Amino acid sequence: MNRSDFIEGIRGGTPVCISAAPFGALFGAVAVANGQTISEAALMSMTIFAGASQLVGIELFGHNVQPWIIVLSIFAVNFRHILYSAAIAPHLHHFSILQKCMAFFLLTDPQFAESVRRGEKGKGVSFAWYMGFGLVIYLPWQVMTVLGGIFGRLIGDPKVIGIDVLLPIYFMALVLGFRSRPNFLPVVAVSGAASVIAYHTVGSPWHVSIGAVAGMLLAAILPTKGEPKHRNAQQGV
Repeated sequence: MNRSDFIEGIRGGTPVCISAAPFGALFGAVAVANGQTISEAALMSMTIFAGASQLVGIELFGHNVQPWIIVLSIFAVNFRHILYSAAIAPHLHHFSILQKCMAFFLLTDPQFAESVRRGEKGKGVSFAWYMGFGLVIYLPWQVMTVLGGIFGRLIGDPKVIGIDVLLPIYFMALVLGFRSRPNFLPVVAVSGAASVIAYHTVGSPWHVSIGAVAGMLLAAILPTKGEPKHRNAQQGV
């Protein structure tokens, strides 16, 4: 494993780690408050590793909802990862099967965005870089889950101390990192509008995936810069 790439990945993932840490602790606190033990909360973090899905699942567990509803809700939140996997696959084609399994397990929104951006800049997505970026988020997430379960009551409401804005700000920065790409504004506008409409009509957590699908569909339909509006024009039709 390339040590320099691994260290570069750690450096790149550190801001995400810092931003996500309060939410790892929040999950641990919520899990314990809903009847889980600290070890059960830690096991959920280790095996699922998806903050939004974990919080949705734990809230539903606490309300004695039917298991199929819990599974469906978590699927709705993480549906976008199916799209992420397809989009990021060309940058991971040189990974072995085992390496791809590890990579997709660690796949998060920031990991996806940074990997695509790195690949498009021609730097290449090495396994060492990918693991450095992913592990510096994954491992502290487990620690913060345990700490949140132990000291959860001391954290209180993250909105009161303003830490709830850290991840949204980071995600906004990731989105703006793609602002030079063709059709950036219409895709972001449609995705955002669709998500807001879905939130007020269909409800959470479906609005996340609906917004993502709407943006990706528009991106697939719109011609990129320099591309003819009708592909058939290239064939002289």
